[in-house]
Amino acid sequence: MGTTAAARRAAGGDWERKNMGLAQGQRVKLVVDISLGEAVDGTSGATAGFLSLAAGSEGTVERVDGPPRESHGVREYLRLRGLLADYGHTMPEASRQRLEEEVRELEPQWTDFQEHGGRATARVRFDNGFVLDGAPETVLTHP
Repeated sequence: MGTTAAARRAAGGDWERKNMGLAQGQRVKLVVDISLGEAVDGTSGATAGFLSLAAGSEGTVERVDGPPRESHGVREYLRLRGLLADYGHTMPEASRQRLEEEVRELEPQWTDFQEHGGRATARVRFDNGFVLDGAPETVLTHP
């Protein structure tokens, strides 16, 4: 799925963050703080602090583990929503209404995809040497 303006409009305001399309070798930035755990003194075993990976940390995707691409119905929903948004105002009334009906029929597939599907995870090696495995794509963005 390309990053067309129509797809972004159809998906809502968080489209870029939610569906950035992770790929091996891609540079990414963390958008949230990630708690890694307590830092423990190796000799005494005393807690020396708390370790976290800060939002804004950048790294490279080493591996992507994700679901299959979106279904035909989801792709069709995005395509038709784009057509409606871009050209609906120029269409004859009957054609526009038919297109709106097709979009309504596909909307449950789109809603289900947003809620349950389309989420990939990644193994990211950050520039500071930390590796985060199983990171959902929703916590990563383009730098």
